[in-house]
Amino acid sequence: MPALPGNARCAVYLAMRYRKPSIASVIAQMAADGVERVLLFPQYPHYAMSSWETVVAEVYEQAAKLAPAMRVDCVQPFYKDGDYLAALVESAKPYLAQPHDHVLISFHGIPERHLRGADSSRAHCMRVGNCCEIESPVQATCYRAQIFRTAREFAARAGIAEGKYSITFQSRLVGEPWLSPYTDAALGQFPARGVKRLLVISPAFVTDCLETLEELSVAGKKTFINAGGEFFQQIPCLNDQRVYIDFLEGRVRRWLAAM
Repeated sequence: MPALPGNARCAVYLAMRYRKPSIASVIAQMAADGVERVLLFPQYPHYAMSSWETVVAEVYEQAAKLAPAMRVDCVQPFYKDGDYLAALVESAKPYLAQPHDHVLISFHGIPERHLRGADSSRAHCMRVGNCCEIESPVQATCYRAQIFRTAREFAARAGIAEGKYSITFQSRLVGEPWLSPYTDAALGQFPARGVKRLLVISPAFVTDCLETLEELSVAGKKTFINAGGEFFQQIPCLNDQRVYIDFLEGRVRRWLAAM
């Protein structure tokens, strides 16, 4: 943790949106510990109403209720941060060095209505052709535009040529349209297209979880191999790799320097 001048102290608190320790319990603990200023660092590179937004809203709501004197600053989605992208590429290098035919960049899916709901203009997202390629202020809250930016930057920095990578969406639920193309469908189609050796990375997550360890590495691998694939490798998320810790520390230092 970055050193602070004088007798100042800096501590890290971990809270979960839907599990334990809850955001409310952690804010209460911080207040009891005498914390007066907080840097909220949502562990989501991209904005989405169902992830980044709900975490931030809950933190501010609980802070206002339990610790009204506490000042909370917030790190914005870091999907295009150069240091984050460098960490992503560095973590993937050993896997990209393996012989492979294609790289699948699989992002967590969201319902299409979430994109439209996050569009403050009500006239851009999924209403204008190639909307994600047209610069617009609404992209500050557009998950789809942000994940495309991450994928393009990652591929360019990693030296992955166009045509050698694809973008898909996983973890959808039935009942309404979700972002497509779907990861599970693509995994079953790749072998017939000549892709026998596949690498899969999921940059929507900074830590491995059910959606990567089970949905991709178990169910996804089975789908690919059963369809005729020969080699499947899920590139681990950033997790606690030094390159990611360095990125986190760098952002904290930047905040401290501005205090």
